[in-house]
Amino acid sequence: MVKNIAVMASGGGSNFENLAVKSDFLNMKIKVLIIDSPEIYAAERAERLKIPCRIVNRQDFKSKREFEAGIMSALADFEIDYIVLAGFMRILSADFINCYENKIINLHPSLLPAFKGKNGIEDAFNYGVKVTGVTVHFVDAGIDTGKIIDQTAVIIEDGDTLATLEEKIHQTEYELYPAALKKVFDGRV
Repeated sequence: MVKNIAVMASGGGSNFENLAVKSDFLNMKIKVLIIDSPEIYAAERAERLKIPCRIVNRQDFKSKREFEAGIMSALADFEIDYIVLAGFMRILSADFINCYENKIINLHPSLLPAFKGKNGIEDAFNYGVKVTGVTVHFVDAGIDTGKIIDQTAVIIEDGDTLATLEEKIHQTEYELYPAALKKVFDGRV
């Protein structure tokens, strides 16, 4: 059965586009892209891919609660099975998460539980670890604390810079995220 997906993003949307390209393999349909600012390049990707895009601009709302109500209103226009976060740089409230319990999936650029939060790549690099990675997990009320679906290690080699590590992480994300989502959609998680 095809899964209907909403993707939420705050940036360039390369993971969104990667998932859109692989959607047939994943047996999913991206019904909508939700972005939190009108200046996000992901919107151009959605237009090119002919995927509906809804802008729920955080600046238009007085509170987080109102902002999340705006997201819920945008989602209500579509029959959604899962919400997939692809670089969505906002922390969702427990109330929002509870409305979609075990239906929100996130991609994080570290081997959780290490290096939680928005700077996972930079934090791992600056700490000096030799191994970091990518994690796909269900979202819960904590920050990057939900049940892990899958992980892949990325070796930090001598001579790597923050930029080369970021590129390695992104290439790993493009492989891991679709594979992890397939596990979820196939009922293997």
